[in-house]
Amino acid sequence: MSLASSGILEEPAMHQPSRYLTYVPNEVVCLMIHHQWTAIRSWREHLDLTQQEVAARIGISQSAYAQQESSKRLRPMSLERIAAALGLSVEQLDF
Repeated sequence: MSLASSGILEEPAMHQPSRYLTYVPNEVVCLMIHHQWTAIRSWREHLDLTQQEVAARIGISQSAYAQQESSKRLRPMSLERIAAALGLSVEQLDF
């Protein structure tokens, strides 16, 4: 019996990001390092979403979203909106 199956240790939900987890998949970190992308872009690419799709979820234009995605520092409200649009916690985007 493993620790995960006994309920003592929970494994991260790798295929369904949760707003309540701070887990960041290795693939996201590798995208950041290899391409020198921001965490936001790396997550978006990992989740196979387009800029247009995320922008629509937030309610802004694709070009406005592209500026935010490439920014190294975002306002807390912008970070919260993007995290919600991606189904993530702010902590998963801001590491």
